[in-house]
Amino acid sequence: MTNDNWYNLNLVEVLQRLETEAGVGLDAAEVERRLASYGPNELSAKNRQSPWQILWEQLTATVVVVLIVAAVISAILGEYQDAIAILAIVCFNALLGFRQEYQAERAIAALKKLAVPTVKVRRQGQVEQISARQLVPGDIVFLEAGNLVPADCRLLEAVNLRISEASLTGESEPTDKLAKDFTPQNPENLASQLQISNSSPNSPTPQPPLSLADRQNMAYMGTTITYGRALAVVTQTGMNTELGQIAQAIESIDREATPLQKRLDQLGWVLAIAILILVLVIFGLGLLRGEPIKLMFLMAVSLAVAAIPEGLPAVVTIALALGAARMLKQQALIRKLPAVETLGALTTICADKTGTLTQNRMSVTCLDTMGHQMDLASSQGHLALNPREFIPQYQPSPVGLLLTGAALCNDALLRSDPHQPDHFQAIGDPTETALVVAAANWGLVKTELAATFPRMAELPFNAERKRMTTLHQLPTLTNKIIPQLDWIEQWQLIFPDAPYIALTKGAVETLLPVCTQVWLDGKLTPLTNFWHQLISDRNDELAGKGIRVLGVAVRPLAQQFLADLPAQQLGDIIEQNLVFVGIIGMIDPPRPEVQEAVLICQQAGIRPVMITGDHPLTALHIATELGIDTSGNILTGQDLEKYSTQELENLVAKVSVYARVSPQHKLEIVRALQNCGQIVAMTGDGVNDAPALKKADIGVAMGITGTDVAKEAADMVLLDDNFATIVAATQEGRVIYDNVRKFIKYTLTGNCGELWVIILAPFWGMPLPLLPLQILWINLLADGLLALALGVEPAEPNIMSRLPHHPQESVFSRGVGRDIIWIGLLLGMVLLGVDYQYWSVGSPSWQTMVFSTLVFARMGLAQSMRSEKESIFRMSWLANLPLLAALILTFILQLGVVYLPFLQAIFKTTALSLSELGISLLLSSVVIWAMELDKWRQLTVDS
Repeated sequence: MTNDNWYNLNLVEVLQRLETEAGVGLDAAEVERRLASYGPNELSAKNRQSPWQILWEQLTATVVVVLIVAAVISAILGEYQDAIAILAIVCFNALLGFRQEYQAERAIAALKKLAVPTVKVRRQGQVEQISARQLVPGDIVFLEAGNLVPADCRLLEAVNLRISEASLTGESEPTDKLAKDFTPQNPENLASQLQISNSSPNSPTPQPPLSLADRQNMAYMGTTITYGRALAVVTQTGMNTELGQIAQAIESIDREATPLQKRLDQLGWVLAIAILILVLVIFGLGLLRGEPIKLMFLMAVSLAVAAIPEGLPAVVTIALALGAARMLKQQALIRKLPAVETLGALTTICADKTGTLTQNRMSVTCLDTMGHQMDLASSQGHLALNPREFIPQYQPSPVGLLLTGAALCNDALLRSDPHQPDHFQAIGDPTETALVVAAANWGLVKTELAATFPRMAELPFNAERKRMTTLHQLPTLTNKIIPQLDWIEQWQLIFPDAPYIALTKGAVETLLPVCTQVWLDGKLTPLTNFWHQLISDRNDELAGKGIRVLGVAVRPLAQQFLADLPAQQLGDIIEQNLVFVGIIGMIDPPRPEVQEAVLICQQAGIRPVMITGDHPLTALHIATELGIDTSGNILTGQDLEKYSTQELENLVAKVSVYARVSPQHKLEIVRALQNCGQIVAMTGDGVNDAPALKKADIGVAMGITGTDVAKEAADMVLLDDNFATIVAATQEGRVIYDNVRKFIKYTLTGNCGELWVIILAPFWGMPLPLLPLQILWINLLADGLLALALGVEPAEPNIMSRLPHHPQESVFSRGVGRDIIWIGLLLGMVLLGVDYQYWSVGSPSWQTMVFSTLVFARMGLAQSMRSEKESIFRMSWLANLPLLAALILTFILQLGVVYLPFLQAIFKTTALSLSELGISLLLSSVVIWAMELDKWRQLTVDS
């Protein structure tokens, strides 16, 4: 069945196209035929990477290939220790990357967990229970509260049916479902109410398909039935369902290489070409000088190995791993290590509203009793509050009656916390729990109210009536039981012969037509046009702010009235001539820490964007309150259908709020942002977020409310569902990237100085200044101990007050390449001068002087390169204890190589006199002073 608009057909046409009957269902032969045609009702996994493919990708990165070649050549030359060390680094990184990628490919497997194991179905006129895998289009299924919907279905009958579609649509509130045919209407033109970027008056007239959230007569696979029951016909199964289309979208998305991976790949190619040229030049020069071929080959290869920063993968891996460990302490779990660095490059964060920016629970924010408005936002606490501690000094009776009605005409429960008996927890529908909590904050505890006002009968909420009514027996002496029930005394004076009270709550627009009076300061007043208009205006005002509004009305009932009332007429008669008490406004409130987090993001040059399936006005209200949007620009899913890819790319830079969007829309928005050169993070918790999470440069899933699908598709999981945690993670990412750049600058600067002296010395008629073993020793100390310690440098003070680095910038940008060249050349000239001065006078220590000066210079460079702008004399030496320890250890080891006889024999060194050691230390500081002067120059220019 290929029709995607089942909601748009009438029931007769639906059953005809599916060739089934509601009262009979399919027969066994037809089921077998359809099962063979459509396949089992399950989510299949296609195009999954094999473990060998994942491993192969880890081993084919450019830097890794260069390292493998260097290791092979080292082994051929007998340098087994160096070969083993390089291969160990390669294997470590390959295994780590393999493990992460293999886990990422399990996202499809997680989708299968959402399938219902068994379902009630009507076949051949009989009701039977079967495996959900055996469902086929045309099956007649029974849906009950607490079940997951087993397949995409069109509703045939629905009784008080409510379905939570948060995992598909992003809406926190369960959706009311109706089994009636869809009647096309002219939807509100949001473009006329709200300012929409690039909106055109000549928009195409055909209306695009309704979003999932607006298809009231449909139930979708993987969603949860929270209330009521229904009879439905299956329209789509397996991979043809909305959930299956999401699974296909995930499979078809190629994960983008992270900015760090791209830069390291570019660096690998640059180094590979440069090293090849270097080896050929040095080898050729040596042959021209008459050096032995074997010695020159060994020297050329040794220099090649020395020039390769083989510590780079290790430094990156360790820096990312340590950053991930620090982030875990802040409740951010990193699933893929490169994501740590990617966070530091973020330019845009696409955040889902429900559960990410908001608390994913409804909360009462305001009360209105006939024009008297009261803000409860400041008094709304958590569900585990102790209401007995909050007893207002003044209790106006309209508020007491309003909250009594809201709490009693309510199926949510307020139960004691088993660990804290004096604390309470609300359980039930999000809207009803919000009402119970608001009443409890006012001192009206549901359990005490229920005991005081026994429920005698009820009319459940109905999507057509949009009301719920409960009947209660009035107490006789309650004014002393609960102080907040001071309204009862006045009520009983007005209605002395009415021992019962009917409490009704529902949409204001459905309550007003059945009300004839209003409760005004403890008295009854006719519902005149004035009061009707006042209530309607207040309702529209709150709704315009994205607040959900409910009204509460009451009616006195005499005992004889109830005795004479036929049960079947209960709803038609009781819900008439009601007394309107007031309205209650509620909203899914923003997380308190998000506003500050949004501000920090904006200061750091990161643009937050809200992408949600919720109502446009609600989304715009939350976005404005959090500071995400101040322009009023908003696009809906229906708006997005009108734009081409190019038009959308032009819009995404201007619009920060998207509402009523589908999973495909989220994916298109992320792609459009990426095509504009943005580094995009996508946060989310539902199944609908998975494709965008995988496509984004970094996907961030919620750990508490997030589905398994979202977690498996994401790069990072927020264990506390706290948007502010992303800010800390972003800072950590910037630290990682800074440290990688510092490492590259440090190691290539030192290697450059080393290469200059080796290349230029023969032109001055001098022998090779360094032996192959000495070169490898320097490589071990500088690119090993010192570089690794430099990779864990703490954050610089201004790290979150600067713009993110350009997504396409090279690792050599912002002065790194320049410093590598000129500081490396300066170091080479210093070493060449030392070489010539001591060699020309025949000093036996000439080679040891060059050797030691280079080691000491590398130590100074490591300390000076801790910051691009901060002076070495202003930085705390204790801020990076690993580097301080590495400096001390390197100095001791170098002294051992120079002065211990058995090491002298190995490294061909001679003991330096105290004056020679002092001169070596002094000359090695030249590059440090040069860097300090350059930092001073930059600060002068910036100021």
